[in-house]
Amino acid sequence: MESARIIATVARIVRDVGIAEEIAQDALVSALEQWPRSGVPDRPGAWLTAAAKHRAVDLVRRRETYARKLAEVGRTLSEESYDPEPSGPGDIDDDVLRLVFTACHPVLSADARAALTLRLVGGLRTDEIARAFLVPEATVAARITRAKRSLAKAGVEFEVPYGAERAARLGSVLEVVYLIFNEGYAATAGDDLLRPALCEDALRLARVLEGLMPEEGEVHGLAALLELQASRFATRTGPDGQPVLLADQHRSRWNRLLIRRGFAALERAGDGRSYGPYALQAAVAACHARAVTYEETDWRTIAALYGRLAAVAPSPVVELNRAVAVSMADGPEAGLVLVDALADGTALAGYHLLPSVRGDLLARLGRTAEARAEFERAASLTRNARERELLLGRARAAGSQ
Repeated sequence: MESARIIATVARIVRDVGIAEEIAQDALVSALEQWPRSGVPDRPGAWLTAAAKHRAVDLVRRRETYARKLAEVGRTLSEESYDPEPSGPGDIDDDVLRLVFTACHPVLSADARAALTLRLVGGLRTDEIARAFLVPEATVAARITRAKRSLAKAGVEFEVPYGAERAARLGSVLEVVYLIFNEGYAATAGDDLLRPALCEDALRLARVLEGLMPEEGEVHGLAALLELQASRFATRTGPDGQPVLLADQHRSRWNRLLIRRGFAALERAGDGRSYGPYALQAAVAACHARAVTYEETDWRTIAALYGRLAAVAPSPVVELNRAVAVSMADGPEAGLVLVDALADGTALAGYHLLPSVRGDLLARLGRTAEARAEFERAASLTRNARERELLLGRARAAGSQ
């Protein structure tokens, strides 16, 4: 939970994200050795940060190759207090934001930037990142290793860039924040559907980006999307932790403050005709937020928005979402035609939501035996225990009809 902040703080000192990650891990090892004897401190995150800072400063002072940097920052470091008290929220945000922009340096490929930032900032495991990108785990592991080496070799500064350089990195930064939020909103694996800390980190970063780049429409679009999605958080699971489908959520419990923030951010994103991918997704979320009940949802507008999104950011997942909206606007038969076309390809072959959506459409058409088989296949593909339970429950329900 604290890894991103610790790595970011240490990277500001050592100027190397690979070394910073190792030092953060060393600090955790120290905690595992000391806390059983001394007890867990009141602020364990602050203790870990302080321990990591000490190690970072010692490393800088030991290395002759850091002599010039030590001369520049040594006085500040020697005067800085390492009492285990947390930094201010602004300082934490600044450090984590620097870490994101550093990991999104143009010296790295777009895929490597996203994978490295999800690892360092999101704290995701390699298999979780692989699932987010729908690629093999070994591919992601290689990307992360190469990315760390490339940043060190290029001597990339730990900073938030300005001007044209900032604009060049912005797309990858937004993608990373988006993927971090998505992993928190629907966890790839594990016993829980939600990982609230990831959503909170992503939402905070999106708000910080809004303050840094108020002229960038897609920054506001992303913030709007995350605010609106986060507004449903309390209703996404029931008391027992089981997922609750959108149609069954109690909309009176949606967070109205976050909805208002999302609407305001969407207005700042600019003219609707010029929306980028994130603003278009936010517009879809806004349609859901405006509907008092599930039945009142404007599915035709949502289908049209997904059509526009498919044109500017083609993706089989976008097409799958469009198929759902079309099925709600024009009937399950129309949606099934689109889903079957996607099923003929290989891009979503291991994606559990494809058979899940197909199962739902078949159930609506009364083809219950086929629906049950699709739900069971979807359950076999997901690695999230809560999703698996939900899908198996739907399979049983289809079989009993």
